[in-house]
Amino acid sequence: MFEFFFKYSFATFKNGDFLFASNWPVWLLVTLCILAAVLAGLGLAQRKESLKIPRLLVVGILQTAVVALILMMLWKPTLSTEQLRAGDNDVAVLIDTSASMGYGEEEPRLQQVVTAFNEGGVIDSLRDIAEVQLHAFSRDLTSIESLEQVPPPGPATHIGSALLDILRGAGSSALGAVILVSDGSDNSNELDNAKLAEIAGFGVPVHAVGVGREQIPEDVELERVSISPQVSPGARINAQVSIRHAGASEAKLRVYDGEKILVSKDLSLSDSAGTTTSWVDFDLGGAGLKDLHFVLDSVPGEPNTINNSQFRPIEVSDQRRHILYIEGEPRWEYKFIRRAIEKDSVIRLVTLLRTTPNKFYRQGIESSDELENGFPSDRETLFAYDALIIGSFSAAQLSEHQQEMIHDFVSHRGGGLLMIGGRRGLADGGWGNTVVAEVLPATLPELDAPSFIRWPAEVFPTGSGEESLVTRLDADLSVSRALWEAMPEIGDFQYLGALKPGAVTLLEAAIQGTTHPLLVHQRFGLGTAFIMATGGTWRWQMQMDHEDQSHETFWRQLLHALVSGVPHPVTLSAEQLFYGNDAEVVFRGEVRDSKFNPVDDASVSLSFTLDSGPARSIEMISVPSAPGTYEATLEADTPGMYRFEIQARAGETHLGSSLLAARRQDGIAEHFQIQQNRPLLERLSGLTGGQYFSLDELDALPEAIRFSEAGIMERRFLDLWNMPIVFLLLIFFKGGEWLLRLAWGRL
Repeated sequence: MFEFFFKYSFATFKNGDFLFASNWPVWLLVTLCILAAVLAGLGLAQRKESLKIPRLLVVGILQTAVVALILMMLWKPTLSTEQLRAGDNDVAVLIDTSASMGYGEEEPRLQQVVTAFNEGGVIDSLRDIAEVQLHAFSRDLTSIESLEQVPPPGPATHIGSALLDILRGAGSSALGAVILVSDGSDNSNELDNAKLAEIAGFGVPVHAVGVGREQIPEDVELERVSISPQVSPGARINAQVSIRHAGASEAKLRVYDGEKILVSKDLSLSDSAGTTTSWVDFDLGGAGLKDLHFVLDSVPGEPNTINNSQFRPIEVSDQRRHILYIEGEPRWEYKFIRRAIEKDSVIRLVTLLRTTPNKFYRQGIESSDELENGFPSDRETLFAYDALIIGSFSAAQLSEHQQEMIHDFVSHRGGGLLMIGGRRGLADGGWGNTVVAEVLPATLPELDAPSFIRWPAEVFPTGSGEESLVTRLDADLSVSRALWEAMPEIGDFQYLGALKPGAVTLLEAAIQGTTHPLLVHQRFGLGTAFIMATGGTWRWQMQMDHEDQSHETFWRQLLHALVSGVPHPVTLSAEQLFYGNDAEVVFRGEVRDSKFNPVDDASVSLSFTLDSGPARSIEMISVPSAPGTYEATLEADTPGMYRFEIQARAGETHLGSSLLAARRQDGIAEHFQIQQNRPLLERLSGLTGGQYFSLDELDALPEAIRFSEAGIMERRFLDLWNMPIVFLLLIFFKGGEWLLRLAWGRL
């Protein structure tokens, strides 16, 4: 319709410059138009008695418009455009033929593309402008002769690589534009800002044609599963799952270890389209390699159930964790903490109970010389433990050097610290004036009276506490709440000062109508620090039924949290633990000595096995810019479960080892995020100076290509004086004047 009135397309006007081809001065045109208006006004002024002024004004405007339009045609209005020179340029058409293009409603997306291009005659229109090169791509780029020769669906979508192959391969040829036909579901993990900038740097516009729906209501997707790659046996693990959906609904998630179901949980998805993130926790059992399978139940009519499932390998290490607990006086809390953890084979609780000023009672030691002189006086001995508990023990009993060691134990070694309330604990023990106070999640009050009081207090979890694995007493939230409501009161409490910015309160105590933080924690440096502002949780055990395990459960979970994530001297990590089609796995090892100082000259080897096959080994290379860090890259070119182990030595000294598992599973990446990623396509076209089109807008594509700013251009001058709209306006202005004269009476 636009071309019917204006002779040329809207794109032609948008990309053209207006000028007058007569080269006559524009001021003369303006002067003549003004003169025509004056003459028309003078002529009509003589008849003002026969017609009202507003009507005379309308007639005068119409007469002036006719004269001005005729004068403009005499000045030869012209549109100056730069267009691709026909036959001298190339246009590359890249068609996404990955597996995600096999999805669709009535017909697959790829078939929709072929139909739209063939029936719309787009290819023929493009050939009138330039030489058309057809390409298909998934992981690799392939040239094709026609749309009927598109290859079968590929296993991945590498948009960035396909575009760069075309742009780099253009060489000296005149590439006028690139047309990218895709759903935008790129799973290469390589189309980052740097690659987008490189694509834009070629100066060739990329016009994106988006295919597929942007929302698929009948599909839910287990988009992401985040889980710790290593845990201790018997520890309760918390996994974060993200579910993509198009609206409110209910979903059921199941977690399997082989054929064994570990947990089943009903999840409520939010009203709006997007991603809902939830937490699911479960027990993993004993040591060994676990191949966890997360499965989301399908919804009615769901076309794609492959994206309802994710695997996550996890290594349950059999390495024991060691906790040192020092106590300044015999008390019930000391006894019941030891009792709660005594059957846990994963944690060794070593205790130092001060019985006289210079004598300690030791329990849980492995040799007669372990801690024979009391609290460690050197970093190596203290850093051999994973966590430290300080009860009713005054700071004055330790030297400044030992106090600094505790600070470094958390910040540098990455250990866990728990301070328990007591008569000689926390502020009453003088810890507020030591360097250890910097580590704690709360300030300790300055004393004008004892901060430790023997008052009964009701304990209840905060919102964060209800979700935390430390203070949730049952996997069912309602059951956990009921267990906390039935918990007896504690018999003592210790006041804390202001909480620090990063502190999280898990438990609170209600005392005489006010609430106060009871269990608080924060990250500090590489480690974590807790405060349990009471020494009276033993009452939970003494005043409840002897079969109730709430007290034991709480302390086991707290002590496991204390050592969870505490690094060993040698650790191994990878960029990913689950791979779709990418075979390259980058590993990073961190090597520390017994004082947890980086070791740069270690001999570090990485061995790996595929499923139950033979082991292979490679040497890891030191990273110069990162002390104590080593890297290696492996080609995991066969699908299956990989198990990796790092071994580090310094001369004849074995520094340690670490295990890690990863899985490669081919052919599934294309079935995730199958909705059209329009934001990516629009960003790509916008950065390169191109435009975004839907399949319904293909008719406008050739005109957008014609005015590309790349390639070999030619300047064209298009006459505008003979546009149909000009003659229609002349008829409208003159006919309108005649009709008005007829209606108002001849003037």
